[in-house]
Amino acid sequence: MNRLWVRLLLSHAVVAVVAGLTAYLVVRAVAPQVYDHEARMMPGHGMGAGQGMRAVAVAAMNNALLVGVLAGVVAALVAGAYGSRRIMRPLEAVSHATHQLAAGRYEQRVALPRERELATVAEDVNTLAARLAETETRRVRLIGEVAHEMRTPLTVLDGYVEGLVDGVFTAGPEVLDEMAGEVRRLRRLAEDLSALSRAEEGRLDLRPVSTDLAQVAAGAAERLRPQIEDAGVELAVETASPLPLRGDPDRLAQVVTNLVGNALAATPAGGRIVVRAALHDGSAEVEVTDTGVGLAEADLERVFERFYRVGPRAGSGIGLTISRKIAEAHGGTLGAASGGPGRGAAFTLRVPASAGP
Repeated sequence: MNRLWVRLLLSHAVVAVVAGLTAYLVVRAVAPQVYDHEARMMPGHGMGAGQGMRAVAVAAMNNALLVGVLAGVVAALVAGAYGSRRIMRPLEAVSHATHQLAAGRYEQRVALPRERELATVAEDVNTLAARLAETETRRVRLIGEVAHEMRTPLTVLDGYVEGLVDGVFTAGPEVLDEMAGEVRRLRRLAEDLSALSRAEEGRLDLRPVSTDLAQVAAGAAERLRPQIEDAGVELAVETASPLPLRGDPDRLAQVVTNLVGNALAATPAGGRIVVRAALHDGSAEVEVTDTGVGLAEADLERVFERFYRVGPRAGSGIGLTISRKIAEAHGGTLGAASGGPGRGAAFTLRVPASAGP
């Protein structure tokens, strides 16, 4: 009985029954009075022939039916208006809620109606509101974090500049190298934000060429080996070369670098990171596994959302978003798997080996 189509069907049936019953009752009540009135108005009342009586009966019935139909229409309109109002009230609540969400009031929620279909729509709106509220919270937090990330190198640079002006420091190689490091840090942050913007708008700049994904993956992992070994983590690179495809080697290397970097951030000293590249079901695959903190099931997809971060050592929360966009731009996918918290994680990049972006 809580299905919308059932309620609509029943409402129409009720309208029809009410209209018909009203017409019947009105005709039954009015027809005798109309007949008597018409009979009295005829000349020679009491002496009329059968033809005259027939005309009286037809006129009486026609008039009675006209009144009955009008009464039935009015009753049907009343019943239909009532039923429509009962159905439209939840829809109006949903419409009001969506306008509130569009105005930025993400705390708005819709009460669930009894009808199952309308309740599903209301639940979807409530879910949308919750997700928008979370996104807004992450956006505000990201702005604060970006401001903090920018403030730190700017403070360092400001200190060095003041020291140089005041003669506290000399413009030697060591000081200039420190300043250059802070400038590079700012540039990386700006490049990440710019790449995220382009990825969200579908404007990633790809330069596809014939390349070997195994070689790209191995090269990206080996560039991080000194940093990984300094952290006391073991790195194993297992590649089955060649894995030919048409793609942008720099962008693909960016994905692998991000995956390995995230694995390092999630893996404590004594852990292990493995980078594997192989051909599987017509796709060139790169899998990066670690023995780190792992992921909860609820985080397996959310880690790819912009600004979403897991753990205190996570970065800005946009690297995996960009990486997935790069994979999709190559006609591939990027997914995550984990046995749960404390059981490590695996990220797999899949790109069609026989088709380019």
